[in-house]
Amino acid sequence: MVRYVYDFQSGGRDMAGLLGGKGANLAEMSRLGLPVPPGFIISTEACRAFLTTGEEPARLSVEVFRHLSTLETTAGRTLGQADDPLLVSVRSGARFSMPGMMETVLDIGLNDDSVHGLAKASGSERFAWDSYRRLVQMYGTTVLGVAPASFDVAMTSLKEALDASDDLHLSADDLAGLVETYKRLIRDEAGRAFPQSPAEQLHEAILAVFRSWNAERARLYRRREHIPDDLGTAVTVQRMVFGNLGSDSGSGVAFTRDPATGHPGLYGDYLPNAQGEDVVSGTRDAVPLAELERLDPVSYRRLRDHAQVLERHYRDLCDIEFTIERGTLWMLQTRVGKRTPAAAFAIAAELVEEGLISADDGLARVSGDGLARLMFPRFDSTATGEPIAHGVPASPGAAVGAAVFDSTEAVRRAATGEKVVLVREETTPDDLPGMVAAQAVLTGRGGKTSHAAVVARGMGKVCVCGAQDIAVDGVARLFTGRDGTVIEEGTVISVDGSAGVVYWGPVPLAASATMCYLESGEQADSVARAVGRALNHADSVRRLEVRANADTPEDAARARRFGAEGIGLCRTEHMFLGERRQLVEDMIVARTETDRNRALAALLPLQRQDFTGLLQAMDGLPVTIRLLDPPLHEFLPDRTQLAVRIAAAEAAGGQPNAHEVDLLEAVNRMHEENPMLGLRGVRLGLVIPGLVAMQVRAVVERTVAGGSPRAEIMVPLVGAVEELRLAREEVVRVLMEVGEETGVPVRCPVGTMIELPRAALTAGRIAQEAEFFSFGTNDLTQTTWGFSRDDVEAAFFSAYLDKGILATSPFETLDREGVGRLVRIAVEEGRAARPGLETGVCGEHGGDPESIHFFHAVGLDYVSCSPFRVPVARLESGRAALTGTGASDSR
Repeated sequence: MVRYVYDFQSGGRDMAGLLGGKGANLAEMSRLGLPVPPGFIISTEACRAFLTTGEEPARLSVEVFRHLSTLETTAGRTLGQADDPLLVSVRSGARFSMPGMMETVLDIGLNDDSVHGLAKASGSERFAWDSYRRLVQMYGTTVLGVAPASFDVAMTSLKEALDASDDLHLSADDLAGLVETYKRLIRDEAGRAFPQSPAEQLHEAILAVFRSWNAERARLYRRREHIPDDLGTAVTVQRMVFGNLGSDSGSGVAFTRDPATGHPGLYGDYLPNAQGEDVVSGTRDAVPLAELERLDPVSYRRLRDHAQVLERHYRDLCDIEFTIERGTLWMLQTRVGKRTPAAAFAIAAELVEEGLISADDGLARVSGDGLARLMFPRFDSTATGEPIAHGVPASPGAAVGAAVFDSTEAVRRAATGEKVVLVREETTPDDLPGMVAAQAVLTGRGGKTSHAAVVARGMGKVCVCGAQDIAVDGVARLFTGRDGTVIEEGTVISVDGSAGVVYWGPVPLAASATMCYLESGEQADSVARAVGRALNHADSVRRLEVRANADTPEDAARARRFGAEGIGLCRTEHMFLGERRQLVEDMIVARTETDRNRALAALLPLQRQDFTGLLQAMDGLPVTIRLLDPPLHEFLPDRTQLAVRIAAAEAAGGQPNAHEVDLLEAVNRMHEENPMLGLRGVRLGLVIPGLVAMQVRAVVERTVAGGSPRAEIMVPLVGAVEELRLAREEVVRVLMEVGEETGVPVRCPVGTMIELPRAALTAGRIAQEAEFFSFGTNDLTQTTWGFSRDDVEAAFFSAYLDKGILATSPFETLDREGVGRLVRIAVEEGRAARPGLETGVCGEHGGDPESIHFFHAVGLDYVSCSPFRVPVARLESGRAALTGTGASDSR
């Protein structure tokens, strides 16, 4: 018989898939002997069954109420009894942390009778009515679907009528009246009364948490974080402990290290006389956790000790939620905390140094995405000027954008390509779409543990929270800075999430300390040094080589400084632009073989010069040179403009330019409806005599000139082995000619790009002529999907992502099911035909962390990417060697 409910004693942190992260970690803390209020966990299996059928699983209610009975026996009270009632919380808890995306209901068990019993037992009528109004509000929004704004308006109206600055200034009678107002709202908007039955409250709250798994904000968050939709959430039912019992009570969130910088110590926020949701919502300003040491030194020392136990047990930064109930500390949750990329590298390095984790573990805890963010520019401190606001540096980085004041406007403007900064008094889970769309988030309230801070850190967004010196007016759509500066919607501001400051206008950017260190090895701060240690270890364990895509000596030199082990793609078409375009035109319009050879002869020394710089920059390392690939029309004038100029000259009675007439004739002759699938790649070399020979001669004449050059010739866009055979014959002929002319034997491997599905599917035959394969995954993705990258990303990708058709753009992360399968087939069949065949990838996916894990798993020899992505590829290649699964998970 399937079991759906587990008590804390029968679980542990290794059961997160079944019990969710929250439940598994509560069970783990219980087993460690930490003070955890007792409770039980409804498994993710129960949620999945409910979401599949729309009905709760058979016997679920029986199991729930059997465990509730045990909880009641332990407490010596029953749920919602009239005198001294037992109250419980119902909380979501998915396998992977989804902060604020699903639902919670607290204080279940209160009704019109038990609220008086709670008042008597606690000795505080105000506390009892405050807890009851919280339950009615949470239940109304979560279970019954009443708009949260309805309750907010009622609370605001009451505070304004009483001239109360916050809810702490409301009396018991005020709160009792508010409860009746809330209950009327529920009757009016939900069409039913707030239930007085504690059992009904518990049952409906559990089902509401199940349903919240598919709430739009939860689905959006999962798409953003690549969390599967079929996991479901667990539900934790736990005895309530109360932080709103007076000045000797409170709630807080603590981190065992600073989640922004990684510095050791106890960091976080504490809010006296409050329940937990008050801390994360930002509706009241919390105090730094250090203030708790003054307010309640005994509880602070206990919290510090428990935090040390957890960090050593989990061997990582821990995020802790706690409540103090009249001087007694209770631990309500722990999890491995989200952190900034800087903190991730710093913490990993420190834990390795402390001997708590191995170097392999340290490498597994950082990511290429995080390293890429550390390489992003920062603000130039010499050009920042005077800040208009200061706040909590919640998530580092530098971002510039137009201020917007709600999520909808952020999404609308971002869709047009405008960069925006979302400014809110405080964010809620409903602001997630706007946070995703924005470059940065700025809030007037909240701290490092607020919703905005936690979510922004998880997404890598720049964030400044708790900027108390700004006044945010969401209705007027503006905020006022500390010096009286008024920032209206659309005004460009600059947000520094590392320093916690905001500037008016755009601020220039400068290279980050990590970027400077990676490129020059100088001026390293502690984070950059931690990055260096991680990269060194990645280099020691990775199997994949990392090469760079580079077309100029400057790019090649930069790539080598970043650690590239060669050039995996040199695009020769970039060498034919600028002043050389005229020579290409001469070659195209040539009417005789003599004219064409003259143009090619003029190009030869220029090409030789190009390859000289590249091969010198990478001396001793492989340099893969792709022969001319794009359609020749890209080197010719626009057809329409050319025709108009000729027609205008004729209409004016003059003679049109003879060269332009020849050009137009050539353009018309070569015109194609779909040039990207026309005369390009290997087809050019087979149709235009002398083109391949000129490029190959330029390469090999440089290779025999001295040094230790390792040039490789790559033939693009091969779809049939016959194409490669003919091109290879031309290459070999030139190699022999140069060898005979110079007396120096020439060795230059010849391979091909696999960028067409047919090439992948006939790889066994193609390998008979190819000494290496390099997968051009950009074109392979286009030709496999039938997508034109330049068109579809703007046309319908956003809709496809929203509808869940695509989890991410296949041009950013490799499509493993389709394109990846073609890669796997080509590798297996190519190596079967030619054992030892070298294989690599030179598309954009070569620098994508997730794709690198696949390339490692499928057995490629190297990845090649842009110079600035080389450190990322080095790091992820090392991480891939550790996991060996072909899957990356840095959540």
